[in-house]
Parts: sequence; C-alpha cells; structure tokens
Amino acid sequence: MIDRQRRLLTFGLIAAGMAGGLTGRTAPALAATVRPDGRSVLLVVDVQNCFLPGGSLAVKDGDQIIPVINRIARGFANVVLTQDWHTPRHTSFASRHPGKAPFETTKLSYGTQVLWPDHCIQGTPDAELSKDLKLPQAQLVIRKGYHNDVDSYSAFLEADRKTPTGLYSYLKERNLGTVFIAGLATDFCVAWSAIDARKAGLTVYVIEDACRGIDVKGSLAKAWEDMRKAGVKRIQSRDLAI
Repeated sequence: MIDRQRRLLTFGLIAAGMAGGLTGRTAPALAATVRPDGRSVLLVVDVQNCFLPGGSLAVKDGDQIIPVINRIARGFANVVLTQDWHTPRHTSFASRHPGKAPFETTKLSYGTQVLWPDHCIQGTPDAELSKDLKLPQAQLVIRKGYHNDVDSYSAFLEADRKTPTGLYSYLKERNLGTVFIAGLATDFCVAWSAIDARKAGLTVYVIEDACRGIDVKGSLAKAWEDMRKAGVKRIQSRDLAI
C-alpha cells in the first residue's frame, strides 16, 4: 500500500511538472531565506554625489544601487548611513603628494595609502548624500575621514586601526547585532566596514547587488575573498524576506 502511494505521488509530481511546462507556467521561485528582525540594521555606506556618475570619484554604475537600497530599506526598522567627509587638503588626496597620481600608493604613518582624486570635501555639493535615497527612517549619519592626516574607509575604525567612529558603541547600546551592508564602494569602504563589523563580533551580510566596486588592480576580487575569510555572508537583495 505504501509503495503504491509513493508511485502515485511520484506520478502526480511528474504530471504536474509536465502540465506546468505545457501551459507555460514555471515552478515558483524559492522563498527568500534571510529575514531582518528587530536586532538588524541596514548600513548604507557612502551613497554620495562624489561616488555617483558625474562625481569627483565616480564608481561605475554607482547610481544603479539606489533603487535597490530604497526597496530593501522598507524591510528595516533600523537604518544607519555613512558619509565620507574630507578636509580640503586631506592626506589621502594625490594632490597632497608631489609626483603622485590618483590610484598610486604612498606610505603614511599608519601604513600604505591609496591616493585618490580630491573628493567628498566637507560642505560641498559633491559630498552630499544622494537626493534620490528614500530612507526617512534613518536614525544616524556617521561621518568619517574628517581627520586631515588619517583616511577612514571603515564605518567602525579609521585607517590607523585604533580611532573609533563610535558606530560600534551605538549598535551595542541599541542591542543591534546583525548588520546588512549596502553602498559604495564594495572593495573599499563596504569591505572594510564588513570586516571590522565581524571583528567586533557582529553577524554581517553584504548585499552584492546593492553595492558597486572600483576594482583597482584586482581589489574587488581580493575584497570578496577577505570578507569570506572574515565570515561575512554574501547575499543578493532577492535573498531578503522583506
């Protein structure tokens, strides 16, 4: 009896699949697997005019992540943004180092520094958050890179690896233990933020299609590998149950 029921069940499943093919219907997509909860926060990294098309350090297709961020943000009660906020003669600017060009490196007191075009200068339109972001529930904007002689990619620690931004203390105080990261650029500020969040003991997801990278000399592939080794989870926005 049991074997007969199994045969009937198998036949029924096959028939249903054939019928779906004949009618043009496809099998339903798998359900999303990651559901943000009350202890989750969406961290939106550096979605500023300077990193968007037409900006001083534009990331290719950087504007394409904004609709994705706006859509997924509706599933988060907690949202934090970061904002690159450089002094006019910041040490990370190639213009501060005679004979150096953007994307070359130099040695600073805290280690090797990639040199950038002048960008995200405090108080300029170039440094403003994109007007197309729709995040009315955002509770905090963390500004970084405002110390003239230290760069700051991470939302948690500046490039000297000892100066905190205050973000970790904020998350701890509010009992937020899971961080979902989107923004610009994948291989710099997103990756550094993700890895530092893991070092702080947080659960971390990077939403790949809500990010874009610069990819300087293979930096994008390296960033993903470094994040994987740190225990960062790589997902797509469709994986979110929101």
